[in-house]
Amino acid sequence: MDITRLASTPRTIAALSEILVEVVANGGSVSFMHPLSPGAAADFWAASLAAADAGERVVLGATIDGELVGTVTLDLATPPNQPHRADIAKLMTRMSHRRRGVARALMREAERIAFAERRTLLTLDTAAEDGAAGLYEALGYEFAGAIPDYAYKPLGGLTATLIYFRRVGPAADASPGASHASR
Repeated sequence: MDITRLASTPRTIAALSEILVEVVANGGSVSFMHPLSPGAAADFWAASLAAADAGERVVLGATIDGELVGTVTLDLATPPNQPHRADIAKLMTRMSHRRRGVARALMREAERIAFAERRTLLTLDTAAEDGAAGLYEALGYEFAGAIPDYAYKPLGGLTATLIYFRRVGPAADASPGASHASR
């Protein structure tokens, strides 16, 4: 598996769009409702990759045998009083490649890049139902709280969102086990 920063090309936008449409169609809560048109997905990724070109974010892709099978975004556009922080967003893996370490590899590379960009605190949110809380907790993210009825699930109905954070860098990796608040 190769993890690389993605550039804005028609082929990349098409591959990212396929993943986004697939994830939403399978209930993934990533800000879109089903059915998601390929055009709307392409518009989203074109704008996201333009923000990456402007240095506001990093869009990573995981490829296996030349096929894009996963992505994650590291959002670096934070307010002036938060230059030490970044957000993790849009972690998605093709259904056919789940439970193979793709998401874990993407997250670890996002963390490495965040620290290289002098970001020492990462935040993220995930849906309470069918989200990736287990993965994030296994990676050392700490549960900060839940917001009920935060968003609609792509196939209908409301779900809460769970907020997580993790300190990154050598000092964070050397610290004793993370304490997890209970939900």
